[in-house]
Amino acid sequence: QVQLVESGGGLVQSGGSLRLSCAASGRTFSRYNMGWFRQAPGQNRDFVAAITGGGGATDYADSVKGRFTISRDNAKNTVYLQMISLKPEDTAVYYCAALIGLYLHRSPKDYDYWGQGTQVTVSS
Repeated sequence: QVQLVESGGGLVQSGGSLRLSCAASGRTFSRYNMGWFRQAPGQNRDFVAAITGGGGATDYADSVKGRFTISRDNAKNTVYLQMISLKPEDTAVYYCAALIGLYLHRSPKDYDYWGQGTQVTVSS
């Protein structure tokens, strides 16, 4: 099992930047493909980005491509989401998630472990 704790959310003006972190417990972090998702009030939980266990492959939702960057430091058991050029429509609770698998996944249903989420609010 792995436990995930997100941090780094907050209030930022449109055009600003934030970096989210997700710290994982356990000694097998590199076995897990990691994903970031977000959920706005009344909306579904949407895919944002994913990264393989070794960090060699990534995937992004079209809405964030070119603005968000997912990365990981397996020595620190941490995955990051660097967000720049933030827009009000990026406002949501952001969750990190983990799964053991060979491929990158976009469906929340494929992920086995979830953090508690961190709020990101972008003001216009």
